[in-house]
Amino acid sequence: MREFVKRSSTAPAGYFAWEAAGLRWLADAHGAPVVGVLDVSDDSLTLQRLDSARPTSASAREFGAGLARTHNAGASAFGVGPDDYTGPGFFGPLERPLEMTLQAWPSYGEFYAARIEQMLDHCPNPAAFRSGVRKVSDRLRGGDFDDTAGDPARVHGDLWSGNLMWTDRGGVLIDPAAHGGHHESDLAMLHLFGAPHLDAIIEGYAAVRPLADGWRERIALHQIYPLLAHVALFGEGYAAQTHRALERALLAPAR
Repeated sequence: MREFVKRSSTAPAGYFAWEAAGLRWLADAHGAPVVGVLDVSDDSLTLQRLDSARPTSASAREFGAGLARTHNAGASAFGVGPDDYTGPGFFGPLERPLEMTLQAWPSYGEFYAARIEQMLDHCPNPAAFRSGVRKVSDRLRGGDFDDTAGDPARVHGDLWSGNLMWTDRGGVLIDPAAHGGHHESDLAMLHLFGAPHLDAIIEGYAAVRPLADGWRERIALHQIYPLLAHVALFGEGYAAQTHRALERALLAPAR
């Protein structure tokens, strides 16, 4: 089997173990295809090498259905990492990952409020976003969106289009930040920077796991965390987009 090796001597302790645990946990769901883990060490991760292929609407629908099955495999609580994983969690690129707290929360709202507040602290100018984050957190902690989440889903956690590789197997998941979360969050990440045949992905997903009313209006809510991460990692160029997401989240329908 051909191999692809990710290696870094400067990655935080536990980074590769975290990624490997997430890939295996997602694969255990028997939903969307996941790149195979061949070996992991303190400073490297060896994966099955994937060959890229052109996506089609049919493969996109199939991926969407598989992603819904992955989500349906569930997690023990909101915020937790992969089963039996006890190390730290991370979000972001190998060159500069941001630590992600893995803590069990009793509700989606409490989990996501704490999550965006933690990411806000990584931003170079947190005061610029604090008022908007506080208002969104108040809605979250008030339970406005808890009924939209259902039980904790087994989410990829960083599913922008660059972490979905199209192969002759269809769409394959790579580079996760896997945890127990809201199933709409992976779909919101796919919308953040666009993905090929996105409408077909949603169609396939909804055929397996119907989406609650108002899910499109909640996309901005789920994009707050990755947008704050982009501010933290790449600077103020993402500030305006983050402010717009905060404003739209305040208008998002509860259920």
